[in-house]
Amino acid sequence: QVQLVESGGGVVQPGGSLRLSCSASGFTLDDYAIGWFRQAPGKEREGASCISGSESSTYYADSVKGRFTISKDKAKNTVYLQMNSLRPEDTAVYYCAAGPQMHANSWFRVYDYDVWGQGTRVTVSS
Repeated sequence: QVQLVESGGGVVQPGGSLRLSCSASGFTLDDYAIGWFRQAPGKEREGASCISGSESSTYYADSVKGRFTISKDKAKNTVYLQMNSLRPEDTAVYYCAAGPQMHANSWFRVYDYDVWGQGTRVTVSS
């Protein structure tokens, strides 16, 4: 059974950090790209970052570039999203998703991903 489970969300003050985890089961990370998406209240789901399968290329939205870092641990079959210098506008439910190999012009498209986790909530507030 292909499954993704996110964890690591919480409440943090502006300027703080969080690390989200996306644990995959039923498939290996070499075969799929993993994207991190987020959805704020009343807004559409948007791509934050993605790491490709075999090549481990990484992609970031302009809004998080320089602050977020995506990585993966193949031994644990887990993808991480390290989020630093968090801002109130980063408040959202964060989802990880798996899809076929992504590229710079496709990684942010929600409909290209086949499997989604249940989401983890991140709140940035003083």
